[in-house]
Amino acid sequence: MIPAMSVAPSRPRGEASSRSAERLAAVLEIGRALGRTFDLDTLLQRIMEKITELMKADRSTLFLVDRERGEIWSKVMQGTELREIRLKLGSGIVGHVAATGEVANIPDAYADRRFNPDVDRASGYRTRSILCAPMFDQRGEVIGAVECLNKEGGAFDQDDEALLCALVAQAAISIENSTLYQDLLARNRELMEAEARLRHKIAELDLLYEVERQISGARSLEEILQNVLEKACEVVGAEAGSVLLQDEHGEHLYFRAAEGPIGERLQRIRLRAGSGIAGQVARSGTGRIVNDVKADPAHDPTVDERLGFRTRNLVAVPLRVADRVIGTLELVNKLVDEAFSDDDLKLTTLIAGQASRAIAVSKAREEEARQERLSLIGQMVSGILHDLKTPMTVISGHAQLMALEDDPAARDAHVEAILKQFDHINGMAHEIMAFAKGKREILARRVYLHKFIAEVRELLRPEMESYRIAWVVEDRYRGAAYFDENKMKRVVANIARNACQAMSPGGTFTWTIDRPDEHTLYFGFSDTGPGIPAEMEGRLFDSFATHGKKDGTGLGLAIVKKIIDEHGGSIDYDSSPKGTTFHVRLPMDSKRGA
Repeated sequence: MIPAMSVAPSRPRGEASSRSAERLAAVLEIGRALGRTFDLDTLLQRIMEKITELMKADRSTLFLVDRERGEIWSKVMQGTELREIRLKLGSGIVGHVAATGEVANIPDAYADRRFNPDVDRASGYRTRSILCAPMFDQRGEVIGAVECLNKEGGAFDQDDEALLCALVAQAAISIENSTLYQDLLARNRELMEAEARLRHKIAELDLLYEVERQISGARSLEEILQNVLEKACEVVGAEAGSVLLQDEHGEHLYFRAAEGPIGERLQRIRLRAGSGIAGQVARSGTGRIVNDVKADPAHDPTVDERLGFRTRNLVAVPLRVADRVIGTLELVNKLVDEAFSDDDLKLTTLIAGQASRAIAVSKAREEEARQERLSLIGQMVSGILHDLKTPMTVISGHAQLMALEDDPAARDAHVEAILKQFDHINGMAHEIMAFAKGKREILARRVYLHKFIAEVRELLRPEMESYRIAWVVEDRYRGAAYFDENKMKRVVANIARNACQAMSPGGTFTWTIDRPDEHTLYFGFSDTGPGIPAEMEGRLFDSFATHGKKDGTGLGLAIVKKIIDEHGGSIDYDSSPKGTTFHVRLPMDSKRGA
């Protein structure tokens, strides 16, 4: 579209011919300059520099039309500190040109009623002459305008109008070409990004398939978790990894599986719930990337110190079953790039999802089997106890008849010992039967500890001697307490028996009795055995949990835990390759203990 031009004096023919040749060369020069770049901002800056130079103007401005807002705004400005000028379409000289599509050649700006002097007042500039030409796109619509101000030596003439229109038309084509080029680049980038996303999705699906294949081929939960960790370390590129699960009471996290140079030793360690980065992830349910663990206040350096290992960085994500967090999957020390990324976090989260489902299925199967076994054991024990009633009655009767024989004092002492043993057997049998049926019965009463200690020592002395274990009692408190005496004898007996079975002949079992404060009775049980096996961590107090015992049933410590819970107390333990210590705490108050 050829814009209408205002009338201005023409030059003599010879001078006009020379001027035309000069300006043709200038147009070719600007064409070559514009052909060297497709970057729109750089392109527009070059356009305005060349236009100002060729038009011999003091300054020039490129305005673009904003159809949505009905405005025209300055895209490129020269010689002013103003950031941007915005005018309504039709307002001012440039607004009029953009609205009408006509060239405006104003010899005296202040004499033209369309001129808006507000810009001069804002910038401190004095506008004298103006030449403004519209810029059209290929459809003939005005997309902008170029305004040249204050020509050297006076006003702009007709040749200036023709040159500016030619330059603006050429600039419009270059702008459209640059826009098309940028659009093409943007589309190519979108295609490349879509292709990368597709490759990423395919890689994720391949990973999930491989993890599922590893899970399906495993025969136990330990093997499942070990396979998952091995794959996670390989895919993410980590030196080591671990799966931490919460114990049944939610008080501790224990290492159920570990991959890397310290895997076996790591499985002996337990963490309090919420401690360390892994504990915080389990508590918050939100995955974390920590690329400088020393700078993170949640990091617990004691684990590294105990293992002689250096953790530089890690990624940790929660393990979920339904809406409940059951533990943490943690990968440490990135091998490549030395920093974990958001992609690593996403991959670890995907793997954790697969591992969580496998854990849920495995635990459901274990619980089903445990319930079946518990029911069966309950039936068996009930039957055995029923069959034992007759011989126990006969033996008890004969024992009483012994009191009628000669040497009554000796007979009485012997009878008393026999009857105590029978009471003990009856109590144990009743406890197992009640445990199998899920009953809870506590008969708390005032117990004098010096007497209780003596009876327990007499009860367990033969067993200790048969194992050739030294028994040390540190009775720092010998006063009174409130608990179920018979059941607490079972607690001491079960822990002592486990200790004897764990130690070699010549070992030492130490029973400590103390009252650390007025509300608490403390029993400590220490042995010099090899420590609790890593396989038992986190399930030591579970029913039927046993390892390495020829005749073990896995009920002893489960009964212990249940008795302590029924008393309103607590039981915890520390274990190392040099021995294990159980810590039992009972309330001293009779109402709390009852």
